Amino acid sequence: MDDFYVRYYVGHKGRFGHEFLEFEFRPCGKLRYANNSNYKNDTCIRKEMTVSREMLNEVARIIKESEVMKEDDRNWPEPDREGRQELEIVYGDDHTSFTTSKIGSLLDVQNSKDPDGFRNFYYLVQDLKCLVFSLITLHMKVKPI
Repeated sequence: MDDFYVRYYVGHKGRFGHEFLEFEFRPCGKLRYANNSNYKNDTCIRKEMTVSREMLNEVARIIKESEVMKEDDRNWPEPDREGRQELEIVYGDDHTSFTTSKIGSLLDVQNSKDPDGFRNFYYLVQDLKCLVFSLITLHMKVKPI
């Protein structure tokens, strides 16, 4: 699937510096992951792996079925000092980018100006994060020191 790309970022700059979680699925089958937490001088965790064509197809299916590409982030909360989220998707000829604030709870979603579209984004992000964390757990042993 040469015409498929997904990148997700959530982060903020605060007392401990730039803390973030980011992952991307590239058309060549690369899954790149980075998690930076400077809390207690923790270091940035970076992982990269190759996933199968079937896995890329599954990620594409999840995104397509979510119908998030039909949404518009104009009425979603703007990024603020609490942080920001970004989701970029290239799917065939469609290229969509979303930018919004971090979501603390579903109450933030319900209180937005576009609760249905924002909820769609929220659940898709949750699904993608669960998938990425599962892949990392399956492929790599990450043990805290």
